[in-house]
Amino acid sequence: MKVTEHINNAKGNPLFSFEILPPLKGQHIQSIFDNIDPLMEFKPPFIDVTYHREEYVYTEMENGLLQKKVVRKRPGTVGICAAIQNKYQVDAIPHILCGGFTKEDTENFLIDLDFLGIDNVMALRGDAVKSETYFSPEKEGHSFASELVNQVLELNKGIYLDDSLQNTSATNFCIGIAGYPEKHMEAPSLDSDIHFLKEKIKNGATYMVTQMFFDNEKFFSFVKRCREEGITIPIIPGLKPIATKKQLNLIPHRFHVDLPDDLVREVLKCKDNSQVREVGIEWCIQQSKELKESGIPVLHYYSMGKSDNIKTIASSIF
Repeated sequence: MKVTEHINNAKGNPLFSFEILPPLKGQHIQSIFDNIDPLMEFKPPFIDVTYHREEYVYTEMENGLLQKKVVRKRPGTVGICAAIQNKYQVDAIPHILCGGFTKEDTENFLIDLDFLGIDNVMALRGDAVKSETYFSPEKEGHSFASELVNQVLELNKGIYLDDSLQNTSATNFCIGIAGYPEKHMEAPSLDSDIHFLKEKIKNGATYMVTQMFFDNEKFFSFVKRCREEGITIPIIPGLKPIATKKQLNLIPHRFHVDLPDDLVREVLKCKDNSQVREVGIEWCIQQSKELKESGIPVLHYYSMGKSDNIKTIASSIF
């Protein structure tokens, strides 16, 4: 079932969903199930599965020269989605990226998803890999998420890259996109960011999930601005509880979001990470309650492979 259908069927009651990471290469899928199982009591209608593109590493050879090697640390997105749908009977939403994909790769990826009965995709540009200063697309790939969204829409119309194909079947994907309450890190302004959001929606996107944020007022302001600009698709807030002191520096650096002064002060008072975890849980509970009261369609949590704190939060909300 499509995300938009789940939202419509809920008739205004906020839904619970979360995002998981594929396990590191070499680990068993049971590690995924172990983190999903405790959250199933909250009846998530869908679960997001991230995609991790290849990275480049350089190893020194005996002659002293460096050898470039391509590695993927977290493969398995499509297989995990199939396993989730089979085991839990809930919709799995794979992330699909511009980075690391040619248009042909994208089409074949989408065909596989369609054959598996997957109804939703999250279309993202993706970040630059560690070896890049700025994002660089594949030679025959997409540079922007709006282009990727359009390719999914074309396939939904039965339009394939090879226009000589006859009697083609159309897919029927519901297309999700990312939104940034504090604007995308590469956007020169919020106006610019909103412009490209509208472009993605024009190209076929039907719902939006936001980057994590820790100040609800920034989310409310973002939603208000989107509505004023004629954006009517569901906007789902993405939330993550802080769990370690290290994240005070890591989250702003990696995700380009601000942390409220009150939250920072409370974390700095903590003697150890077990206390930080409790502060993060309580902060996220209060965020969740306020968002739920505002009438958001779904509360979406970034689990980052850990479900214990998400379970505690969900127990207070759902």
